[in-house]
Amino acid sequence: MLEVCGIDSYYGKAHILYDLSFGIAAGEVVALLGRNGAGKTTTLKSIMQLVRPKNGTVRFAGKDITALAPHKVAKLGLGYVPEERRIFTDLTIDENLEVGRQPQRDGVPHWSRAVLFELFPNLLERRDNRGKALSGGEQQMLTIARTLMGNPSLLLLDEPSEGIAPVIVEQMAQTILRIKAEGLTVLLSEQNLHFAKLVADRVIIVESGSKRFDGTIDELESNPDIKQAYLSV
Repeated sequence: MLEVCGIDSYYGKAHILYDLSFGIAAGEVVALLGRNGAGKTTTLKSIMQLVRPKNGTVRFAGKDITALAPHKVAKLGLGYVPEERRIFTDLTIDENLEVGRQPQRDGVPHWSRAVLFELFPNLLERRDNRGKALSGGEQQMLTIARTLMGNPSLLLLDEPSEGIAPVIVEQMAQTILRIKAEGLTVLLSEQNLHFAKLVADRVIIVESGSKRFDGTIDELESNPDIKQAYLSV
């Protein structure tokens, strides 16, 4: 479903991603792991074309999207949940969800308000509250729900467990597993290995903008030297 082929990405003159390549099959949940500053967020932004790779290509559902504007990438069915959340703080939960609405797509789950409120019962209880009245965890839930209103076929999640209470982290893990069960493909960036182990089929480790490991959770667990080199604090 997604092919990242030899991309080099920059912020100005700063070279961030180096010849990065990986693929994701339909229905997979893949965790992009690495320390802070490893290049995880830049990878997601490069896929979404918020950062345009200088070299290499990104293919989504068989289409080269490297030269497309981000809003056109979104219309193709690629949903992006940024780490900063970026909800509309002066709009209610219902209004935020309406902003994200896109038509239903063939072959992918259809996310109605009713389904999303079942997935995120906290949001149902507070649907008339404005975004600025929500906790950090509730804002994260709302950002994911708003993105799902676009009926994506692949979801990019940037640090979904960052800055939220442990009990909400567990809820978030169950939410991602439910999303996977519906047939949605997910690529998430994470520093929290425990969280990644709860949800991911496979992990990709990035360090200094280059891929260092690509394998299953079991394969990672059997390589303590990899964990020590690239994931320990």
